[in-house]
Amino acid sequence: MARLFMLVRCLAAVSLCPGVHSFAAWPEATVLTIASPRPSLRHISSSSQRLKPVRRWRGHLGLPRFGLAFALSGLALSRLSLRATKQAQVPCRRFRSASAPARSFWGGISRIARRASESPEQETPAEEKPKSQESGQVVTPWEVEAGEDGVDYGKLIESFGCEAITPEQILRIERLTGKRPHRFLRRGLFFSHRDLNELLDAYEKGEPFYIYTGRGPSSEALHLGHLVPFLFTKWLQEAFDVPLVIELTDDEKFLFKKDLSIEEARRLAWENAKDIIACGFDPAKTFIFRDTDYIRELYPVALQIQKRITLGTAQNTFGFTRSDNIGKVAFAAIQSSPSFALAFPGFLKPGTRCFIPQAIDQDPYFRVCRGVAEKLKWPKPALIHSKFLPALQGAQTKMSASVASTALYMTDTEKKLRKKINKNAFSGGGATVEEQRENGANLEVDVAYQYLKIWLEDDDELAQIGQEYSAGRMLTGEVKKRLGDVVWELVSEHQEARTKVDDAMLERFMDPYRSELQEFAAKAIEAKGE
Repeated sequence: MARLFMLVRCLAAVSLCPGVHSFAAWPEATVLTIASPRPSLRHISSSSQRLKPVRRWRGHLGLPRFGLAFALSGLALSRLSLRATKQAQVPCRRFRSASAPARSFWGGISRIARRASESPEQETPAEEKPKSQESGQVVTPWEVEAGEDGVDYGKLIESFGCEAITPEQILRIERLTGKRPHRFLRRGLFFSHRDLNELLDAYEKGEPFYIYTGRGPSSEALHLGHLVPFLFTKWLQEAFDVPLVIELTDDEKFLFKKDLSIEEARRLAWENAKDIIACGFDPAKTFIFRDTDYIRELYPVALQIQKRITLGTAQNTFGFTRSDNIGKVAFAAIQSSPSFALAFPGFLKPGTRCFIPQAIDQDPYFRVCRGVAEKLKWPKPALIHSKFLPALQGAQTKMSASVASTALYMTDTEKKLRKKINKNAFSGGGATVEEQRENGANLEVDVAYQYLKIWLEDDDELAQIGQEYSAGRMLTGEVKKRLGDVVWELVSEHQEARTKVDDAMLERFMDPYRSELQEFAAKAIEAKGE
């Protein structure tokens, strides 16, 4: 009782503090914000952790003393775990004109606030939604896990707030480019987008754009899954005849991988660049760069982005914790920077639109990026998302370079490739020949057939295999053999092309000021009537 009586006396003394102008007593956690010259109490919802506005009363505390005492007494006695505010750290010496009990009270509140855990002060914009962890699936830029039926891409579209690609949009791309859509687009491997219609509208009116994609160099060699965005990007570049920039995020891998040195990350990026060039990109239209090499040009743009991304937005979007290094938080701005033509003054005109082909797990970076673009009044990048290439063992996770048994590498021999396919590729067929003949195969879970949907160009042959296999007239071994033929043809051609990529060729691709790149960009702008 003595303590409670003393607290009430302290509360009465608060009225002597001329800086206090507002108060709200809510049933959830309440935070006292003590910022000169106008401290205020603000409410944080225990469920959403977002601040809500409070009613203000001008002058001194206008609530009944018992109501005020009840609210703040409960706060002090229950030792609530108060949430953040940057403002709640005013030392007691600012209230020297108040009574001693008041100084003691404000000092106590300041100490509590300093111990409070950090959380965002502002609500996350609509595009900056948390990572998808619905129905047991986890999809983030660093982790992909799904249920037995694989990733639910419909739920991802709903959760991330993007849009499904429509048949009408595919036909429009064909009409604008005069080229048959890539099989990745025809068969739904690229399935969702952001602002695709706006990009095509601008292109149809004569406005140029450039393409941006990238690679995080985490392994010595690429696997089949890594080829998906690059092969599709190559088709886009040829179809639309536009410049391309390819980012190698050696800095990201250094920051996110505990045991990776900067030197090793740079080396891996250099080697991965050779694999990317082997996909057949035209050096006259393509610029490849490591972040650690090109940071001088990226950094002014990154600073503009960093200034407009709060810690709260980064935590809400990426799930960062207090134990994560600050480089991880800052990297979002680095990856976003190539989305803006200002980052490439050597060959792009400021304000040129950007188009980004990417796997859906990278979308959180560019949701934040698009929000920043709106604040800066820069063109928002348009995005197109691909599904994941499933691991050999099934659709529960994607093919991973860190788990060798799940992946088919571009460095594998024919014997190793076929062995991996025959031994590890999950089958949707019957357990015995008799069972397969009787019931047929489940094509939705059969990895060999799903890989053929991605890598077999001939639509008619794919349809025939699907009919025969699902009806039981074709066995799993036959489907796996055909997959081995298709994949080895792709891998062997890639290996041959890579042997022709030397350091001189790589340095050519990595020079942003070479004349051929500047000339192509200038011609592209001129052709579009700029």
